Amino acid sequence: MTRRESRQARLAAAVSAAVAIALATAPVAESQIRGVKCYGIAKAGQNDCAHARGYHLCAAETLVDYDGGDWKLVKSAAECEAQGGSTKPFDGANPKAPKS
Repeated sequence: MTRRESRQARLAAAVSAAVAIALATAPVAESQIRGVKCYGIAKAGQNDCAHARGYHLCAAETLVDYDGGDWKLVKSAAECEAQGGSTKPFDGANPKAPKS
């Protein structure tokens, strides 16, 4: 192997390692910046985006309080649980939701 081939091989290995590290840490970094989807805590008209089952596709379109398929963005899974929500969608209304 020539010096140039050796240098190219080391560069390729370094780039591959950097990409692997970036891919491995991307979900953590994104959740720290953006937050966590918390299902079952949104009041009617206050969801952040599409329903988990596709009943609607945009924010502020839910018609039902605390639907298990609608979500709001919160800072962490712990905050979601503290508000009585779930980090995974579920069927029906949230049984832990405040009684109105």
